[in-house]
Amino acid sequence: MASKEASRTSPRSRREPEGRTARQDKYSVLLPTYNERENLPLIVWLLVKSFSESGINYEIIIIDDGSPDGTRDVAEQLEKIYGSDKILLRPREKKLGLGTAYIHGMKHATGNYIIIMDADLSHHPKFIPEFIRKQKEGNFDIVSGTRYKGNGGVYGWDLKRKIISRGANFITQVLLRPGASDLTGSFRLYRKEVLQKLIEKCVSKGYVFQMEMIVRARQLNYTIGEVPISFVDRVYGESKLGGNEIVSFLKGLLTLFATT
Repeated sequence: MASKEASRTSPRSRREPEGRTARQDKYSVLLPTYNERENLPLIVWLLVKSFSESGINYEIIIIDDGSPDGTRDVAEQLEKIYGSDKILLRPREKKLGLGTAYIHGMKHATGNYIIIMDADLSHHPKFIPEFIRKQKEGNFDIVSGTRYKGNGGVYGWDLKRKIISRGANFITQVLLRPGASDLTGSFRLYRKEVLQKLIEKCVSKGYVFQMEMIVRARQLNYTIGEVPISFVDRVYGESKLGGNEIVSFLKGLLTLFATT
């Protein structure tokens, strides 16, 4: 029978089966892509290397949104190289938003855990085994990579970008008190059923989407663990964060403040 403490920290019945280990679990990585032709082979190679060395059961689901640079062609080649059981290309015809990309990817995911991350090499797969260890240690529903705690950090950004990110995170902490140190990051591990529930609740798109996921998780009493990560600015391609995303973030933040 579960202890009172376990019931308090994990309100729904989400205890791991007796004897279950990371080797018995399966981890589905969702990789939304748009114009990531140069980065995709590198991130896939790093993911395969990390999972293989750790003995972790995995699959990588590439959701390409009609990239005009030939990202889909590269993904098809990767599928042939690594096998369609490990690399699953599930493209869409055009950009339809990050939230819908995750929904699309989850329809094809066979893992009981979902990992979301960027395909532009900003997130290094070497942290994934740490995410998994953290999740097992605390039986967390979500494990989030944080740039703003412990030895986490950001590399390659100019001062303006750092100020925007820090400012967005600070304002969010003050207004929403979400119980996590990095609200706008997009490197996370979720129980599959938890991610499905959160996406059903979320209404935001773009830059604010990741923030709303954590806020909704707090509302639903899901437990969140954090792992410090190093975030490195993209080497190839252009950042997709622009003025419109910043305005959207501020609007989304005010909406969440008014409705949570």
